[in-house]
Amino acid sequence: MFSGIVEEYAEVVALKKEQSNLHITMRCSFVNELSIDQSIAHNGVCLTVVNIQDDTYTVTAIQETLDRSNLGLLQVGDLVNLERSMMMGGRLDGHIVQGHVDQTARCIEVTECDGSWYYTFEYDLIPEMARKGYMTVEKGSVCVNGVSLTVCNSELNSFQVAIIPYTHDNTNFCRIERGTVVNLEFDIVGKYLAKMQEYNNL
Repeated sequence: MFSGIVEEYAEVVALKKEQSNLHITMRCSFVNELSIDQSIAHNGVCLTVVNIQDDTYTVTAIQETLDRSNLGLLQVGDLVNLERSMMMGGRLDGHIVQGHVDQTARCIEVTECDGSWYYTFEYDLIPEMARKGYMTVEKGSVCVNGVSLTVCNSELNSFQVAIIPYTHDNTNFCRIERGTVVNLEFDIVGKYLAKMQEYNNL
């Protein structure tokens, strides 16, 4: 379980394809605090640490994860947002994030506004999935590349988020531009409410 509060970004230092799996090796400041089998969110995708060597660690993404997220697009030198799992008894500064990416979206516009930025994202609308809560709502929560954000200007298949300088500089939003593919996890609370409504209509 995660909160969408990114600790830092890691730099991808190596990528190795093995059959349909992708081994991703990264460098970050807290490698010495990690352990094998630990779960970490990478651009919002929960992955398990499988190897630690010097100041780098490796995780493995299976084909389904690569198909559903932007991890298959990674190149050496790219930045990946990291969040270790929440500790019980801590503050929930973001919102409840499972680390299960629902789909990707594409940035279609970046607008600077007096030192902050508005990012507009567009995603494929699947009516059946929208009825199950896979959508955004005005002032609701959404997780973009593992970052917990508040939705504004929610439309049928697009939405905006406002990014303050700290978030811009300390996550990979600093590299998101028009055309960049990002990971989305829609709010789990909305999914549960949609499912309950579905049962009520039986």
